[in-house]
Amino acid sequence: MSVNKVILIGNVGKDPEVRHLEGGISVARFPLATNETYVDKNGQRVTQTEWHNIVVWRGLADTVEKYVKSGKLLYIEGKLRTNSYEDKNTGAKKYFTEVYCTNFRFLGPAAEGGTSQPKEAPKGTTSDPIDSADFSIPEPEDDLPF
Repeated sequence: MSVNKVILIGNVGKDPEVRHLEGGISVARFPLATNETYVDKNGQRVTQTEWHNIVVWRGLADTVEKYVKSGKLLYIEGKLRTNSYEDKNTGAKKYFTEVYCTNFRFLGPAAEGGTSQPKEAPKGTTSDPIDSADFSIPEPEDDLPF
C-alpha cells in the first residue's frame, strides 16, 4: 500500500490560468507560495518561500476561475504528479512536479482582495480523477497507532 497526499496552506502567486478543453472540461493552473520562518545561526529571522504548481480539474477549476485571485490564502489537498518533456535546445529529458488539487478551501477574511467568496462550496464538483466535493478541513483521527 502507498499514499500520495499533499496538504498545503499558502497564498496564490498569480491569477489562475484556465483552459476549457473538449467536452466542457476545465483545467486551472496557478502557483501557490508557502513560507517557512526560522532563526539562523546568527539569530536572524529568515523566511524561506517554496513555490508549488497547482493544477485543478473540472468543477473545481470552474470555482477557481470565478473566485481564486492572486494573494488569496488557500488550504489545498491533492497529490503529487511528476511529468517530463524533452528540452528542445539540448534534447535532455526535463522533469517537473505539480500538485493535482482534489479539494480546497478559502481561508482568511471573506472579502480579502476585494472579491467576494462563496459561503459554501458548490456540491458535486470534482477534480480529476478523485471524487472529492467536501471542501472542509478534515478532523484529526482520535485513534492514532502510536
